[in-house]
Amino acid sequence: MKAALLHSRRGRFLLLAVPFGIVVGLLIWRGPDLDYVSSAFTAVAWVWVLASLGANLVSVSVRAVAWHIVLNQALPEPHPRHRHVFSAFCVGLLGNAVIPGRVGEIARMAVLARRLPDPGGTWASTLGSVFAHRLFDVLPTIGLVLYVIVSTTIPSWALPGVETIVGIGVALLAIGGFLAWRHRRRRFHPPAGAGRIRRLLYQSLGGLSVFHSPGPAMAAALLQLLGWTAQLFAVFLAFKAFQIHAPVSAAAVVLLAINIAIAFPLWPGSVGLFQAATALALLPWVASQHGVAFGIGLQAIEMSVGIGLGLLFLTREGISFAMLKRIPKVTEGIEEEEEEPEPRADVRIMRRVRHARTRARTRMSERVG
Repeated sequence: MKAALLHSRRGRFLLLAVPFGIVVGLLIWRGPDLDYVSSAFTAVAWVWVLASLGANLVSVSVRAVAWHIVLNQALPEPHPRHRHVFSAFCVGLLGNAVIPGRVGEIARMAVLARRLPDPGGTWASTLGSVFAHRLFDVLPTIGLVLYVIVSTTIPSWALPGVETIVGIGVALLAIGGFLAWRHRRRRFHPPAGAGRIRRLLYQSLGGLSVFHSPGPAMAAALLQLLGWTAQLFAVFLAFKAFQIHAPVSAAAVVLLAINIAIAFPLWPGSVGLFQAATALALLPWVASQHGVAFGIGLQAIEMSVGIGLGLLFLTREGISFAMLKRIPKVTEGIEEEEEEPEPRADVRIMRRVRHARTRARTRMSERVG
């Protein structure tokens, strides 16, 4: 009964409504003065807003190149073109922004699969490459934490989240490297006689092949670091747009806080939670009302890049917006196309009977002739 409720639409709604209601209640109880928040937008310097948008665009571009490098190591030739990789990456950003959970990570795999010569045989490796690409975020996250520790102080409320995310990231990075090392000699072909589950698992591990290629791995890691750096300066440029006179270290604290808050979004965009994390991170420098206003503006800047590019490439790919909500079904369809099923025993027998009849008729006609 309880399991059925959780899988129903009403159960999922209740599961999301509880945390969302808590956030809304806190905003109403201890929320900022809306007049002050609205007045903060009247003094926005739009030149710096455009600069922040440009920095976010650079971050998206270099991170898409990093994923392309990971894909080239995971998939056999011919490798996908960069415009198709960038298109899938942007659709994934759209999925993460407007759909709860991390559906966008699967969405970019599903979009790219349409451009691959053998989508059924490579979808598992593509999904593994998405996981490998995310693992490269661990090193910039650790660097960001170290920079915050050296330059300023991590808020006490964020310490448990920082420790948890860094710990999980390091563990996953170690596991990913170990699995890639174990499968380094058989990159694209599973062992003979492997079952379907084992074959799919083996192909997924092929997405981690970049970890035993030092050159591509270093290039992907550097590009991810550059993407995070561009995102850090996007936050700092947004400071200037909202007349916040705070150092780069404050932008690092904000970036760290919002990544902890939206690590797994329970509702689209984590609206409300994003602003609360931003305001708390900025308390040493600005008032909470100003922090909330900045959080609204910063999320609008970041989401405008992801949603704008995502909608553009969604249209170019000829995919409807509703299809993003059916991503699990789409991936199941790709999985089913991986290999044609063997015919049933009765079908094979009927084929043999028809073949025998055909041969008998041929022999009879030859004798009559």
